[in-house]
Order: sequence, then C-alpha cells, then structure tokens
Amino acid sequence: MNSELLLQNLIEDTRKAINQAEKLMNVDLNSLKWRQNETSWNILECFEHLNLYGDFYLPQMESKIENSNTKAELEFNSGILGNYFAKSMLPKAKLNKMKTFKDKNPLNLNLDKKVIDKFINQQIKLLELINKSRNVSLNKVKIETSITSLISLKLGDTFQFYINHIIRHLYQIDRLQVVMKNT
Repeated sequence: MNSELLLQNLIEDTRKAINQAEKLMNVDLNSLKWRQNETSWNILECFEHLNLYGDFYLPQMESKIENSNTKAELEFNSGILGNYFAKSMLPKAKLNKMKTFKDKNPLNLNLDKKVIDKFINQQIKLLELINKSRNVSLNKVKIETSITSLISLKLGDTFQFYINHIIRHLYQIDRLQVVMKNT
C-alpha cells in the first residue's frame, strides 16, 4: 500500500474519533455512566479502556519515531501478524467479543468526563505522531505489543491496529447510545 495513502487514511480515522468524542462531551454524566448490564462497560469505561492502551502505545511510538534513523519508503507492506491483528480489531455486523486483559479493564471505576478529555488529547498526540512518521520507515520501525514484548509489529501495522481498536470501541459506544435510547 502507498505509505502516504495509509497515513492519510489514519489521519482521517483519527479526526473522526476526535469529532465523535467531542460530541460526547455534551452528553450528561448519567447517560455517559449508563450501562446495559452489570458486566458491560458504559461510555466512560470504553474511553478509559482506550486511554489505557494509549498510555502504552503512544509513548513507545513517540520514542521509536524520534530515535529512528530509518528513511521513509513509498510503499508500506503489512506484516502477516500485524495485518491479522489490525483486521481482527475492526467492528463487524455482529461484534465478536474479545477478552480484555485485567490491567486494561475499567469496569466499575469511578470516572468522569476527564476520560474523554484525555482521549481527545491522546488522539491529538496520535495525529502528531502520524505526521512525524512521514520521515521514518513504517516497515522497519518496530513497536512492542501490549500482549508481550516478544511480539513487535511494524509501525504501520501498529498504527492500523491501534486505530482500528479505537474504531471498534467507538462503534461500541454508538451501539450503547442506541440501546440506551430504546430502553
């Protein structure tokens, strides 16, 4: 895939995420804390889950981009594992449930709208990193996964995986709002 086209798509998806989060800042706190059942996440918990992943990936991506002496290439070639991880995150018509790691599960935390602010700030940082990545190799810069430090993904795959994970949970938030309106 053309590297510039990939980066443009990532920027577009990130801007959409920021816009959706900004709209939710106008929703009342009770609605943001509404949950379908005792084991499902509310809207704020979805954002906190994303923030926990942002806390893991964003500093690492920033460090790797800033310390890389690689050169940008015209083409990005997704790795087998990276492509699989990225595609597995995309929402499907019937969302496939995934088990969340305990340290990334925000269920029943006492949260407020600050988690949405933090999410927006993380997305702004992500836009900055995507732009900075134009100067490095999306193929050669490697990012450790949150699963294990033994698995690293290409920077281009990490961006796709990370942003698809965000898209997945924003889709979950959309579905939550629909269910809430119908109850």
